[in-house]
Amino acid sequence: MAKRKKATRQQRLVQLCAILIFCAAALTGGYHCIVRPININSDPPVIARPGSDQQDPPPQQEPGTTDPAPVDPDPPPAFTNRDNCFNILVVGLDDGNGGSDTNILVQLDVGRGVIHATSLPRDTLINVNWNVKKLNSAYNVGGVDRVMTEVSRLLGIRVDRYVSVNLKGFVELVNAIGGVDFDVPIDMDYDDPVQDLHIHFKKGHRHLTGQEALGVVRFRHNNDGTGYGTEDIGRIGTQQAFLKAVAKKMLSSLTIDTIASYVDIFSKYIKTDLTTGNLVWMATQTLSIGMDNIHFHTLPGDGAGLYEGRSYYVLDPEATVALVNEAMNPYNEPLTLEDMDILY
Repeated sequence: MAKRKKATRQQRLVQLCAILIFCAAALTGGYHCIVRPININSDPPVIARPGSDQQDPPPQQEPGTTDPAPVDPDPPPAFTNRDNCFNILVVGLDDGNGGSDTNILVQLDVGRGVIHATSLPRDTLINVNWNVKKLNSAYNVGGVDRVMTEVSRLLGIRVDRYVSVNLKGFVELVNAIGGVDFDVPIDMDYDDPVQDLHIHFKKGHRHLTGQEALGVVRFRHNNDGTGYGTEDIGRIGTQQAFLKAVAKKMLSSLTIDTIASYVDIFSKYIKTDLTTGNLVWMATQTLSIGMDNIHFHTLPGDGAGLYEGRSYYVLDPEATVALVNEAMNPYNEPLTLEDMDILY
């Protein structure tokens, strides 16, 4: 009788171990099925070649319409992809006028343990066939997909995924983390009755709510024309400093409750072609990389540049090539000016 009990206990122990092993395997398998790294964009960048006939949409195309991405008959040279290196375009939409007000290319370079975030000025000159050849106009023509195409062609890189954020989502996110302490860089005094936009802040340290933060990051100049001096570049500097403050606060205050609130905001106000598993994987990688290894840049150029009589942000070719290879190139091979489509 005692032996039978002992055998039963051993059997139960074996059964329990088997169940635990099965559960562990199932959980591990489930984790890897759900939490996944990003798949790279297998399509090569669309790069205009000298003398190629670009079939872009006609001038003055109505906002909101779409058209096929231009096809280059001369394919770019082959590049090999770096391991665990991904480019994600973050697009901040404006108040409904149609353009992309903010464009940031984020390179998550897990292999090297670094994140680069490069601001692409909205007025950057791009090589297209419509009248106003500004980067933010690409959204009017074909939405986020067209912005991705033009960034890829301009810089000779692949863009793997996108995240688009509207103004309300930005406000809700800042409120969800309890606001942000921030040094407002200059006095801000601006009113736009048409957009019901009123920005009035004194220079200095203050705690910003979501709506207040939106005013600070949207500010370009005062009612009397004074302000940063270089409107878009000055604003980009403020946006980058604010994003650093937001990232620092988010990473330092992650709890089950805050994560749940972020997921709720994300599902309501943010559009992306990243899966939930991609986002969880990115979050874990970002946490391991840490704030000290997140670097911000701005495409180098001249905000007072002219092209065909219009004012643009005209890129500095050599400096742009250097920055692309430092912070945006996802390939093992270095890129050259011939791989890009920069007008100057």
